This record gives sequence, structure tokens and C-alpha cells, in this order.
Amino acid sequence: MKPFHGTAAALAAVVLAGVAAARCAGAAAAEDYPSRPLRLIVPFAAGGGNDTVARTLALRLGDRLGQPVVVDNRGGAGGVLGAELAARAPADGYTLFLGGVGSHAINPTLHAHLPYDAVRDFAPVALVAVAPLILVVHPSLPVHSVPELIRFARERPQPLAFASNGNGSSAQLAAELFNAMAGLSMTHIPYKGLSPALADLLTGQVQLMFSSMVAILPQVRAGRLRALAVTGRRRSALLPELPTIAETGLSGYEASSWYGVLVPAGTPRPVVLRLNAAIGRTLQEPDVQARLAADGAEAAGGTPEEFAGHIAAESARLGRLIRSIGIHLE
Repeated sequence: MKPFHGTAAALAAVVLAGVAAARCAGAAAAEDYPSRPLRLIVPFAAGGGNDTVARTLALRLGDRLGQPVVVDNRGGAGGVLGAELAARAPADGYTLFLGGVGSHAINPTLHAHLPYDAVRDFAPVALVAVAPLILVVHPSLPVHSVPELIRFARERPQPLAFASNGNGSSAQLAAELFNAMAGLSMTHIPYKGLSPALADLLTGQVQLMFSSMVAILPQVRAGRLRALAVTGRRRSALLPELPTIAETGLSGYEASSWYGVLVPAGTPRPVVLRLNAAIGRTLQEPDVQARLAADGAEAAGGTPEEFAGHIAAESARLGRLIRSIGIHLE
């Protein structure tokens, strides 16, 4: 038995030495990190809300880290392609992912087979921003408030049609939640992106839409669309006169987009904390907050654990909604 004990002790020593070496390597890597440019994968095309948040963050975060942060737009499949690319990247802290309500709260329930696991394949770093949607209607509708819209929809012989930028999008879920809480049966018309949805809304082919504020505000200010309310828990600084949907009588209603930075699972903890601290300080800069506010978003922040809790809560909440509606994508 003595040789066995000796072998076991030797193996234990090797394992412990390996763990210690890995910890030292992780600490050393964090001290030198970053030593080259970083890539921030955005799972949508340039020009949308995700891209705006990413570019606002990337410029100043690069200044904080001393290395450029390059935005890499990888749109497709409702954010799935970009998320898969990020999940399979090396876990060295040089590939960041701008995740959000779609990639980490909607897609895991909506898709029967995802090529990534939203929990196991990623390590949350920090919640960056939260942005409410805005409820707009075509001016031909004789409504000027949410209660008037609900009353009109109930009395109308044919269901109202609402547009969205795709099946399972945050815009659809915001409308479906409104449908359920108001006791309506509005018809969903999905489009392949915001631009065609907005085009049909402007011509009256569909009657209303829940949309990101940035894309829709020019049309509201030009009088081509009428804004009724915002979907967040508090009013937007961009349109402070506009009530929240909860204020109008649907108590408890809330449906906001959110954006956060994640890295591939296995990224050294010191690197995650370095990124979290740099993002937190970046989000405290007045010009960053002002830029986000101008796009209808509110700077967030917090610890990696708080962001993980946010993801879990949103995934559970929206998962229940998706299952109750009965929508899914193969």
C-alpha cells in the first residue's frame, strides 16, 4: 500500500501545484491586461439601439483600459449568430459581448435549440444601460391616451394590428404583455427589422407599435406618429410629459430593453473584475450618461453578481410570458 500512498500524494501535489500555477497565471494575466485591442461583439447590425450603446461605451472604455475597444457588428437570427460567436471565443478577456434582453432573456425560451447556453457559456461583467420602449399609434386612430386606446380597441369590430421588428423581439413581448394586461386581442404583424415595420406604420398598414425611442422620436416630433406612453418604470427624460403605461391604469406594467457586457465563461476572475471596474467608472462619466440619455437609455452599472441576478430574474419573467403566449421558434 505504501507505493499507492506515495503515488496519491505525488498526484495531489501535482494537482495543487497546477491550481496554484493557474491562479498565479490568472493574477499575472490580470496585471498585464489588456495588452492588445479588445473586440466588443454586437449581435445586431449598425445603427440600432444596441450599436449606439456599444459605441458610446467602447470609446470611453478604451480610454480607461489603455487599449482600443473595437465594435464588431455580427447581426443575424435575432442576435443568435453574434451570441454564438462570442460564446465560442477564447476566454482571455479580449472578446466582449454586448448581451441584452434578446440574447439572454428571450432567446433561451423562444428557441427550441440554441447554439449557445446563456448561463453556462458566459460570465456576466456589468449591466450597462436600461432603455424603455415607447408606444406609438398612427395619427388616424382617434386616441390620445392609453385608456382611450384600450377602449377603442375593445369597441372596434376588427382587432387592431401592431407591428414589431420580428417574432420574439422585445417589441412584440411589450405588446403581448399590454394585450394580456388590458384584456385585448390585437394582432401581431412581425417584420424583418425595424425599418419595414416603421414604413408600414407610417402608411397606416398597421395601427401601432412598441419601439425603441431613438428610432421613433423623429417621427413623433414631426407629427407623423402619436406617442401615448413609455414602457419603463419611470418617465423618460426625453419626453417627460409622456406617462408610463403603469401610470395610465395598467399597474405593474413594465417592459424595457437592457444591455450589458459579458465575456466567455472561464475568463479569469481578476480580468472580469478589471473590466467591471472600468465599465463602472465609464458609466459615471457625465458625457457618457448624457449620450445614453439622448438615445433614451439610462446608465446602469453594478457588480457582476448583480448583473447575473438581473439576467436570471428577466429570463424567468419573460420566459413565463413567452410560454403563456405560446410562441416559439425552431
